[in-house]
Amino acid sequence: MTNSTKIDFLYLSEQDMIRAGVTDMPACVDTMEEMFGLLHHGDYRMAGPNNDSHGALVMFPEDSPFPGMPRAGADRRFMAMPAYLGGSFRTTGMKWYGSNMANREKGLPRSILTFVLNDPDTAAPLAFMSANLLSAYRTGAIPGVGARHLARKDSRVVGLVGPGVMGKTTLMALMATCPQIDTLKIKGRSKASLDEFLSWLGETFPQITTVSVVDTIEETVRGSDIVTYCNSGATGDPSTYPLVKREWVKPGTFLVMPALCNIDEGMEREDVRKVVDNAGLYEAWFEELPKPAHNVVPIIGVKFMDMIHEGKMRRDQLEDIGPIVAGEAPGRLNDDEIIIMSVGGMPVEDVAWGTVVYRNALERGVGVKLNLWDEPALR
Repeated sequence: MTNSTKIDFLYLSEQDMIRAGVTDMPACVDTMEEMFGLLHHGDYRMAGPNNDSHGALVMFPEDSPFPGMPRAGADRRFMAMPAYLGGSFRTTGMKWYGSNMANREKGLPRSILTFVLNDPDTAAPLAFMSANLLSAYRTGAIPGVGARHLARKDSRVVGLVGPGVMGKTTLMALMATCPQIDTLKIKGRSKASLDEFLSWLGETFPQITTVSVVDTIEETVRGSDIVTYCNSGATGDPSTYPLVKREWVKPGTFLVMPALCNIDEGMEREDVRKVVDNAGLYEAWFEELPKPAHNVVPIIGVKFMDMIHEGKMRRDQLEDIGPIVAGEAPGRLNDDEIIIMSVGGMPVEDVAWGTVVYRNALERGVGVKLNLWDEPALR
C-alpha cells in the first residue's frame, strides 16, 4: 500500500494504439463477446436512469443569434459516452465524440474521437487515447460476434453497402468468424471510395476470390448469406434509409446492421428473428427521443422500438445477443431462418477494448507517461 498522491497516466497516440494492438480484430471480437456476457449478467453501468444510455448529445440549431455558434449540418454533433465495465476489466471510461461531415473537405475523418480510461475507485486517469481506431474496431467487431452465433456456418457470400471505414472493420470481423467467406458484393456511392476499398480488399483478404461491384441495394442483398449496411447518410426521413425487402432475402440469411436501415412489411413479420446488441440501449433511446424515434436515430433497433410502441411487434419478440452469447438462449435454430441484428454502439465496448489495449501498452512499453500532479493544489 502506498499513500502517494502522485498521479501519472499514459498518453497513446494513434500510432501507439496500433503498436498496442488496437487493430487486432480477432482479439477485439473475443473481447466484445466477453463484454456481452457481462452485459447479460448486469456487471456494467452506462449513463441515464436505466444505466443503458448511449450518451449525452450536443447538437446545434439551424439558425442562431450567436455568430460563433456552429450551425446544424450532416453528422454535426458532440457526444460524451461514459461507462463502467466489471469482470476482468473493472475500469471506467468515456469516449468524447465530435463529428462533422464537412471534415472530409479538409482531409479529416468525419469523426474525431478521444477516450479517457479511469480507475473506478479513485477516478484517477489511467490513459488518454486516440480513439478513432478504437471506436472503428469495436464497432466492426460486434457484427462478428453476431455472425459467430447467428450466421450459417457455411456462409460464403457477403453483401456490403458502404465501402468506408465501418465497411472495412465489419468485413474484417466477419472474416474472423466465418472463415468460408470467399465472395463479396459491394455497393458504394463514389468511384474513388470503391477503388480505395477494392485495393485494400485485395491486399487484406486475397481469399475473397470473387468480388462484384453492384449498382443497387437489391443486388447486394439477393443471394447473399450475410448482409450488412455500413453507409452514412442524412436522418429524419426513414423512407430515404437503405431498405431491406423480404422478397430480396433468401432463406438462411443473417443481416447485421450497424448503420442506417429500414425494412418493409415482409421483414417486419414475426418469422424474421429480430436481435439487438442490448435491448436496454434501445429502450433508453426510445425514452429520450421524439416519436417516431427511427426518424431521429436511423438504427434498425430503434425501428423495432417504434414497432413495439405501435403494436406491430411484441416486446418478447425482441431478442438480446447477450443471453445467446452466454449460452442461455439459442443462436441460429436452423439453416433457413432469417435473422436481422441491430448494432447501436455502446460505450461499454470502448471501455472493454480500451482496457485491453491499455494493458497491452503497459506490457509492451508503448506510449508516453504524463503527469497529472505530484500533489493536488486543492484537496
